[in-house]
Amino acid sequence: MTQTMNGAQVILKMLELHGVRHVFGLPGETTIGWYKEWQEHSNIEYVLTRDERTASFAAEAYAKITGRPCVLEAPSPGVTHCTPGITEAYLSSVPVIYFSSDIPINQDKKHGLTGVDQTALYAAICKESFVLTKVAEIPFLLRRAFRVATSGRPAPVHIRVPINVFHEEAEITDLYAEPEYQFFPAHRPVADHSRIRAAIDVLLAAKKPVIVCGQGALISKATQAVLDLAELLQIPVGTTTPAKGVIPETHPLSLRVIGARGGMEYSNSYVREADTVFFIGSNTDSSGTDHWKLYGDPKTKTFLHLDIAEAHVGNNFPLKVGMVGDARATLEYMVELIRAEHPGITRDKIDLTDIKRTALDAVFNSNMPMPEGTVSPVKLTQVLDRILPPDAIVTAEPGVSAIYPSALMSVREAGRRYITNYSMGSLGYSVPAGIGAAFASNGPVISFTGDGSLAFVLGDFETIRRSGKNITVILTRNDTYGWIRGEAILLDNVDAPWTTDFGAVDYVKVAEGFGFKAARITSADQIEEVLSEAIANPGANFIEMMVPSQDKIVPFVPAWVRTAKERKLPYFA
Repeated sequence: MTQTMNGAQVILKMLELHGVRHVFGLPGETTIGWYKEWQEHSNIEYVLTRDERTASFAAEAYAKITGRPCVLEAPSPGVTHCTPGITEAYLSSVPVIYFSSDIPINQDKKHGLTGVDQTALYAAICKESFVLTKVAEIPFLLRRAFRVATSGRPAPVHIRVPINVFHEEAEITDLYAEPEYQFFPAHRPVADHSRIRAAIDVLLAAKKPVIVCGQGALISKATQAVLDLAELLQIPVGTTTPAKGVIPETHPLSLRVIGARGGMEYSNSYVREADTVFFIGSNTDSSGTDHWKLYGDPKTKTFLHLDIAEAHVGNNFPLKVGMVGDARATLEYMVELIRAEHPGITRDKIDLTDIKRTALDAVFNSNMPMPEGTVSPVKLTQVLDRILPPDAIVTAEPGVSAIYPSALMSVREAGRRYITNYSMGSLGYSVPAGIGAAFASNGPVISFTGDGSLAFVLGDFETIRRSGKNITVILTRNDTYGWIRGEAILLDNVDAPWTTDFGAVDYVKVAEGFGFKAARITSADQIEEVLSEAIANPGANFIEMMVPSQDKIVPFVPAWVRTAKERKLPYFA
């Protein structure tokens, strides 16, 4: 059927056909024409934020939770503000469909206000970046955007919309969507069968194998396939911090988190001593591998690697077998082959429960003295782990905010229940991610942040309050950029960093000014009551707790722990 429509109407209709329910963004003059049609003709909910950066991080988190590509929108004056979230999404393999409106084509050459080459700006951090110039081409280009974003290694696609395109009309004859691209991964290619068989032979011959899952295993929703393989061959499973939750961490074969951002000494030691390491959906980055030192001399190990991104396979470690394919589909076929071709296989049962319990109890029961005026972040995580509802989602900043829950919080039901931004690691992530998670799910959201990060996003406390969502922001405060301070003191032997400390703020009063229910924890015996009340309160909640900086009590960072042992400093491992 042929219809005469303007560009704004076509965009909205194509988003509806692709199942889009929410769009995150901020208004501008270049998008007014779109909003007029939106208000009159579409039920897609617009989530108004107070900063485009917030909208970009919220969109990234929303896509992670829902398994659907999320739509982000920004006007030309704020087009540069979305780069942090788009960069995180690109490095984390998260599909975001990013619309940036613009002044008319070539008006930037006349130095029109807000004119910049948006396409060049985003080409490096998106799978594709293109311009809508003709209304009649919008259906084709939006189908392409969703297809590109959700296929292969998922990633953002940038769509630049000159202001005139919203108003111009054309006859539209191809107004349809391709339903398989409403979710990701859209396709599940199985790796080369001969390589799968070769990998099976290596695993069967291994004496102490280990599986290490990156967040590609979460993206692929490969939980059951990973468990089937692990249980069949009795192989322990560790995860990187962003992959926390691939399998339940209470499972007997779960090693929990490994690496330099929350990996405990027992789990890192186990993978170091393994003779065979099978990477699944991992880009083997610096944080997941303790700067590529976690496995010792790579020449003494056998490495296997399965990933949808061919550029990741074998990138940092020499492989015996490399496989390019979808994690879930490939592992399912691998398990099918083992059962069919090795029907009598038996393996000694491995149960890591006691090892994990001993390590966690050693930390929980340490009662390490805290510096005056601070409360132990271990006690905070311990209580949260005990009382957290199963449908809750936790978001966390890089730094002290994430390290303790990464190591100590238990994901008991597999899935994206714990979200960090350890692909890029920029500050100001967890509060926006909490907003995205709250619109993507129905349970309570807990957002761990530090005071260095919180300063980036305080304006969006208003967004949280207006949303009516059950979001609790927990500020682990130490009045410093603690991660940088820790790096400088512990690794660079700096006595007193002069660029890390900043002034105190009464954050409780600030939160109350935004309409939050706010509380301050000053002793460990207050934690459970304050946390329980916040989680039970269906609106906006804020909790502040002073914690030691990372150089005072060293957290679960192997390089720092090594220094702490040498200098006889207090540490957790």
